[in-house]
Parts: sequence; C-alpha cells; structure tokens
Amino acid sequence: MSLLDKFLEQALSRRSVFKDKRYLSVDYVPDDLPYREKEILKLADILVNILKGTRPSNIFEYGPVGTGKTAVTQLVLRKLKEKTDEAKVPFGYSYVNCRFYRTNYRALVKIATDLELKISKTGLPPDVILSLIMKRLEENYMFFLVVFDEVDWLVKYSGDDILYQFTRLNSELAKSKISLIGITNDVRFREYLDARVLSSLSEETIIFQPYTQDQLYGILLQRAKLAFWEGVIDDEAIRYAAAVAARDGDARKAIDLLRVAGEIAERKGDSKVAVDHVMQASEEVERNIIKEVILTLPPNQQLLLLGIAGLSKTSSKIVTGRIKQTYDWLLSQIGRQPITLRRINDYLAELETLGIISSTIVSFGRHGRTRIIKLEIPVEVIEDILLKDPLFAEIYQELACVLAQP
Repeated sequence: MSLLDKFLEQALSRRSVFKDKRYLSVDYVPDDLPYREKEILKLADILVNILKGTRPSNIFEYGPVGTGKTAVTQLVLRKLKEKTDEAKVPFGYSYVNCRFYRTNYRALVKIATDLELKISKTGLPPDVILSLIMKRLEENYMFFLVVFDEVDWLVKYSGDDILYQFTRLNSELAKSKISLIGITNDVRFREYLDARVLSSLSEETIIFQPYTQDQLYGILLQRAKLAFWEGVIDDEAIRYAAAVAARDGDARKAIDLLRVAGEIAERKGDSKVAVDHVMQASEEVERNIIKEVILTLPPNQQLLLLGIAGLSKTSSKIVTGRIKQTYDWLLSQIGRQPITLRRINDYLAELETLGIISSTIVSFGRHGRTRIIKLEIPVEVIEDILLKDPLFAEIYQELACVLAQP
C-alpha cells in the first residue's frame, strides 16, 4: 500500500469534527436570522405591497461587509415567493451578483437567463435582450424584482445604464411591474449615479449596522450547534472567533473562521476545535480575503496597485504626484492614454475604503498640501497575487528598472 493510500484510509477512518459543514457556508440562509428582525420587517413591509396588488418601491440597502444584507434579502424573497405562490400571484425575481456580473451586458444576460430566456453563445444586442425580457414579463409576471447585489461593482466598472433602463421599464410595461433592490457596501454609492438615474429610482433605504461581539457570538453559537458534533468545539474558540470578527462587525468572516478552524483541526487529526485552531484560521482567512479583494479589483485599479507596490520598494513616502507619474508610465506600456489626477484620486479612495492603502494629508503651508500613500498590505503579498499575470510580471520588471534610475 502506497503512502498516499495509507493517508487516505486514515483520513476516512477518522470521524469528522463536522456534523454538517453546509451550515458554515455563506450560501446557507437560515429561516431565523438573529439580530436582524428590524431590517427583515422593514424590507417585508415594503415588499408586501406585491401581495396587495401594487408595485413596491425600489430599495437600496447599505452597510459594511458581513452585516446580513444579502441574507436578509434572500430570506424575505424566499418567504415572499412562497406566499405569492399560495395566493397565485404571478411573481418572480432575479438575483445578480455584480461582483461576477460586472458589465451591463452580462447583468442583462443573467436576468434573461433567470427568466428562462435562451441567449445564443454568440450573443444578442442589448436592446434585443431587453425586448425579450419585457415580452417575457408581460406574458408571465404581474410583479418582478431584480436584485443587484454589490451594485457598486457594476456601476464603477460599467456605468449605470442598466439601472436607468430598468427604472424606466414600468412606463413601457402594460401588464407587468418591475422593482429594483440594490445592495452595496459603499455609503457614497449615490455619488456615482447620473442625475437621471437618481430621479428615476425614488428608492427607500435600509441601513445595516455592524454586528456587536455579543451578537456575533450568538450567531456562531447557532451555527456551531448545527455544523459540529456535540462537544467538538470549545466555547472559548467560539468566543475568540466572535472577538476577531467583531473588529469589523462581520458575520461572514466569523462563520468562515469557524469553518476553517474545523478544517485545520481535521488536517491535524485533532478531535476538538480549540482557540489555537481559530488563531491559525484567522491568518488563513485574512490571506484569502486579501487575495479575493485584489483579484476582483478592476484591471485599472490592479495596475495602479502594482505601481504603488513598485514605488513602496524605493521610497518611504509616496505622494500622489509620483503615483500619477508612475501610473501614466504603466498605462503607456499597455497602449493606454493617461487619466486625470482626479480619477486616480477616485481609485485611491476606493483602495483606501477596502483597507489596501491608507493616506495622510501633509500640509506645506503656503506651498500647498499633498497626500502621502502607504500600503497596508505587504508588498510581497501584492506581488505574489498580481505577478501571476504574465503581462503584469513583464511590466513590473521594467518598472523596477525605471524606478531604480536616479
């Protein structure tokens, strides 16, 4: 028997610490969402108009990552669909994760697919797809909701045309009515929208606050009882995971910590999940979060981050003027035109919001002031993630030579 065969047999012979790991998945939405009763009832109060035969308002949900926005929305829509089916009200909805469907065209195709429309692999013009969507709505639905989750990714990457189109659809639909739900982590999201979109939305707002440490402990206790065998996970481990995640009030991170801690315990052959496993899980989850955030940045921002990484290896103080000079050079290497300093500052603000960089305003008195940019992630981590792209690797090598020149 080979070493691998022995390893696999031993792994199969050990009882898993997990009773059912799916309860620690971010995709699992329980019927009971603790500490979000107020938000659930507010969303339900708006959408219940569908059962009364009237179109609900458009809705925008704001709040940091992991505060329950997506879970609350999915729970309310699931329950609403059950009630509309019972009442024989023709209702449906489409869920678009804009982090993955981040162009207007891809989002439009996702909505069409959810409506069971077949779009050929060669594609169709957007106006044709929109016409097909309208026809399907008129034939099959009295009410339809489109959920744009992480809608800021769509608008920043591809503009707000699709939002404008869908807010105007009701004036063209005779038998069907459509409403939008936008979910975002960016409190400044409305600033990115065109005035015509803002005037058409007329939305209601739901704000989600970060979870407290006690609330996170309650959420984790609920999940741990479902996911682990009795007596497998120490209460101290659950409390430690809640404390770590409480820094951001992030339930998603807290749940990830428990899952990864359990996986680490299994890999080590330990029969119990303890604080040490959660500590190791915290480091692993942090690395995964950083990688996911950087890989899902738009290419322009990835290129900007690469420039900042290169500058940070040659200078302890990186000012915005130097960043623009470096970014313009990087853009020239891929045949792109320079962009304005204002646009670069927008990119920097987004990177700062994500915690990738920090900035300090330094005043020089009558000579003006400037921003000093500092990386909050080790250069090596950024290089390890972005330089797997051969084009980035080649440009970065050339950048190092340019920056090394006096």
